[in-house]
Amino acid sequence: MSGRMMQFQQKTLSNGLVLIGEINPAAKSAAIGFFVRAGARDETAQINGVSHFLEHMLFKGTERLNAFEVNEAFDSRGAQFNAFTSEEQTVFYAAVLPEYLIDVTELWAELMRPALRDEDFSIEKNVIKEEIAMYQDTPAFDVVDRCRSLHFGTHPCGHSVLGTAETIDALTAGQMREYFSKRYAPNNMVVACTGNLDWERLVVVLEATSGRWPPQAVGRAMTDFAGTKQKAQADKPNLKREHICLIHKGVSAQDPRRFAAAMLSLVVGDDYGSRFYWELVDKALVEEASMHFGPMDGAGMFYNYFCCSTDNGRRVMDIVDGIFRDLSTSGIAEEELVKAKNKVLSALVIKNEVPMGRLIDLGFHWMYLGEYRSIEQDVEAVKAVEVVQVNSLIRDIDLNSYTQYILGPTMDA
Repeated sequence: MSGRMMQFQQKTLSNGLVLIGEINPAAKSAAIGFFVRAGARDETAQINGVSHFLEHMLFKGTERLNAFEVNEAFDSRGAQFNAFTSEEQTVFYAAVLPEYLIDVTELWAELMRPALRDEDFSIEKNVIKEEIAMYQDTPAFDVVDRCRSLHFGTHPCGHSVLGTAETIDALTAGQMREYFSKRYAPNNMVVACTGNLDWERLVVVLEATSGRWPPQAVGRAMTDFAGTKQKAQADKPNLKREHICLIHKGVSAQDPRRFAAAMLSLVVGDDYGSRFYWELVDKALVEEASMHFGPMDGAGMFYNYFCCSTDNGRRVMDIVDGIFRDLSTSGIAEEELVKAKNKVLSALVIKNEVPMGRLIDLGFHWMYLGEYRSIEQDVEAVKAVEVVQVNSLIRDIDLNSYTQYILGPTMDA
């Protein structure tokens, strides 16, 4: 996948809608994504969960199409399509054969102006509540969700993506429509496309379908937050294991240190060969131990997750604190960094070999940085990370200071 074959194109429509494309004539497929700057952090506490709910509602159709017709339109073209909502973005995407890219682009553009019918809203509300219940039954998700809320406190990054059963129950279709009109503005969206495509034709189609959408005054509070560093614990019926989440302050998606942060998370908590792996997993003290880096708009976090027996909980935390102290004192070694780089580079290159894998990076780079970054630029940035940079980051974030949430079995009285 040579960069010499790639051609980047960008155009901003008069209403502020940004179109970006990375054209690869050698690709056998194409991918399109509508990236909306609408996530849990853009909600108020009263309407928490509306971004994710709204993602579901777009598939319910438009004034012209019902839900069955929407599904049939994608399915008949063999599209691999879906959407996801995070703390910061809602992304709608599809990968298709090149001859169907225009059809699918027109379909997504139509869905970006959904009907939001009252009857669909009422039915889908129950689907959302079932999804919330399902994730609450998944301790690994639940403990991270609770810990993030504890860590960020009143900062909007602490909002749950799903919301709660209570906020979803109280949400009205009118509140959703109001939120939609503000956040799904063209000047708050990016349309990204990758692979084998006709850029000029795509621009004409998007001008025709989306060029008249009215822009809105829209923004996002961009404040960093060090975290509350609080500790909490809760019992939960039917659990057999202890689930522990720790969250450290991280760096933002705009911070040049994000590459060093990615290296650090792998050295400490990758599934294989990390410090957590050798000290905890390999010694059968935990079933799972991981550290992940979560860069965000103007903020960031590292979150750590452990699953173990209640008998091992205290010992596990003693070992984890020892790992953090050792890293703070001695830092990482050169061989650890080399291994982490190889893992990052492998994942980066393999993912980006196909248009659908490339699409998300392409869109997120523009959403967060407002710029195009080639695969080669990211590869070089990873290769350029030095041990001294990672060790400096360790000192900056202070691994010994974190927010903690423990979710464990209900103890017998």
